[in-house]
Amino acid sequence: MKNVLKFVAVAAVAAGLFVTSGSQAVARPKYKDVMSATYAELAKKHGTDGKLTCAVCHPDKDKKIRNNYGAEFGKALTKKNESDEAKIKEALTKAEAGKSATEGKTFGDLIKANELPGTAEAAK
Repeated sequence: MKNVLKFVAVAAVAAGLFVTSGSQAVARPKYKDVMSATYAELAKKHGTDGKLTCAVCHPDKDKKIRNNYGAEFGKALTKKNESDEAKIKEALTKAEAGKSATEGKTFGDLIKANELPGTAEAAK
């Protein structure tokens, strides 16, 4: 019985270490879902199975790095990891007014033309 308790204790510690040592990915699936629904035509053209990917805002696998559109959208959010759909839509609308890298066009102009709004580079 003593060996069983030791095994359970060791297994519990190992499981705890495994869970806490995982990657530091911070998923914001709500952003992608709201963005895909709000910009359905853009999602059909540039998405995967009709859903936009993280690449709309993040040009790199490191999700801390944002492109110019991602930076504008991030500034428009009222709090970190916003989950309120109305607030996310409001931030998307605010971000549309931002100047894109395409001369004379806002992010909203590009979205309306079914073009991805952000650059492939990180924001400066």
